[in-house]
Formats: sequence, C-alpha cells, structure tokens
Amino acid sequence: MQLNNIICIGEILWDSMPKGLFLGGAPFNVAVHLKNLGNKVDIVSGVGDDELGREILRRVNRNGISTDFISINKNNPTGFVKVDLDKNDNPQYDIIEEVAWDYIENEELNGAGTGTMVVFGSLAQRNSKSRKTIQELIKKDVFPVFDINLRPPYDNKDIVEESLKYSWLVKFNDAELKKLAEWYSLPDDPEKASQELCSKYGCQIVCITMADKGASLYKDNTFIKSNGLRVKVSDTVGSGDAFLAGLLNGLIREWPMDQVLSFANATGAFVATQDGATPQLDLAIIQDLQK
Repeated sequence: MQLNNIICIGEILWDSMPKGLFLGGAPFNVAVHLKNLGNKVDIVSGVGDDELGREILRRVNRNGISTDFISINKNNPTGFVKVDLDKNDNPQYDIIEEVAWDYIENEELNGAGTGTMVVFGSLAQRNSKSRKTIQELIKKDVFPVFDINLRPPYDNKDIVEESLKYSWLVKFNDAELKKLAEWYSLPDDPEKASQELCSKYGCQIVCITMADKGASLYKDNTFIKSNGLRVKVSDTVGSGDAFLAGLLNGLIREWPMDQVLSFANATGAFVATQDGATPQLDLAIIQDLQK
C-alpha cells in the first residue's frame, strides 16, 4: 500500500490519572505509535496558549513529530480529562468542554489528497468547528480510518453515520458494536455486522476489538478472528489506540491478514501492561506475545 503520509486529526489532551498526568488523546496516541513503528505521520490538533499547551508541543517534538499542524488557540485552554479506573481497570472519562481541539481550523490541510491516510474519531466532532474540518478532509481522495471511540455524552448517532459513509476502515470495540447495532439495526454478530457495514456504507475494512477475547478483521470478503492475550494489566488507557497503530502498520506493509491482526493484538496488549497511553514499544516483547 503506497502512502504519502498519515494524518491523525482530533483531540490532544492531558489525562489526569491516579498515577499522575499523562499526555493523550486517541489521535496523538495513534500517531506516536505509528511514528515509532517507522511511519511518516503528522498530528492535526489544537492547544491553548498556556503552560500545558507548551508542554504538549515540547513532547510532540520529543517524539519526532512535527508541531506545524497543531494550532495555538488564545481563546480556549488546552484539553484536559479526568480519568478514573473502575475495579476492572477500565477507564471512565470526564472530558472538559470548549477546549482548543474543539476549534481545529482547515486552512493548513489543503495539501491533503491522494495517497494520504486520515485517522479520526467521533469525539473531536462534538463541536461544529472541528467537525466541519474533519468532514471536509475525509471527503477528499484519501483513506479515512474511523476509530469510532464513543465517549458519552458525545456519542452522536448522526455524526457517526455521516462519518461511516466516507470511511475506508472502521474500528470499534464490542461494547460499541452493541450501540451501532441498536442505532442502525445491525446484527450483533461481529462477522454479520462487519459484512453489513461494508455493504451499507461502502467501508472496505472493519475491525472489532473484544478486550481479552481478542479481535476480528473483515477485509476482501474474508473474516478472521484472533484470540485474546493474557497479560498483567497496569492500565488499559491507550491500548486500543496502540492496537489501531499496529493494525495500520501491518496493512500499510501489506502483511497477510492473520499477521496484521496478531501484531495489532500484541501491540495493544503490550501497552496495557505499561503506565499511560504511549510507552515506548518493545518489539521483542510484542513479538513474544504473538507466539
């Protein structure tokens, strides 16, 4: 698969967790892992004109990613989320509104076109400003990757459906499958739901994650599943983003489907054993997890 670049667009923010402050936001997390896996990637987002925003810019640079497409918003603060972990270490989010990434401009995206992969989600579309920018971008001749990431109360049925219409690849988890089945009268069976999404909306690839039960991948009328991996969990924040980065990395390199899914599963599992969403990936451990 020949790509000129990968654009990860949407929220970039601070996760306030019991163990401290961690830089996060799904587009940022995916971008960092894709970069560490050897891919060319840019982040499109916004930060406030404040110390938290300046620290984000420093850390993005430290990860070897350009800050050229991260705007500085003088009217809205840097994104911030309070994250609580439940008894099963699953994150619960309190996401501050009216922050810089709610107001992503589209002027700098005029160069996006053929050969560009665009990774986006539903959360960054909660505000009409960023939603307009994202929707205009994915309607270009690009490969839109829709990581649905439903975050109540920002789980908007109409916004998700509009995004599905333009998506090349759709990724979501088993809990989100139940919501999609309710909204769009889809089967709750992963294989049948994947087939219907492709038929109804024109998607080419559907991936469903199922935590420790593994994941499924539907592509070219072929459906495969991988088993879950048992690891010692530190926290699960960002493990789904790492999974997506691993998945895209394999698709870009045109690996066989079972290898793509196995690598993605192991990448997500590895991040779940670490603190925070973007630990340095240890490829040796990831390869061991695939065995």
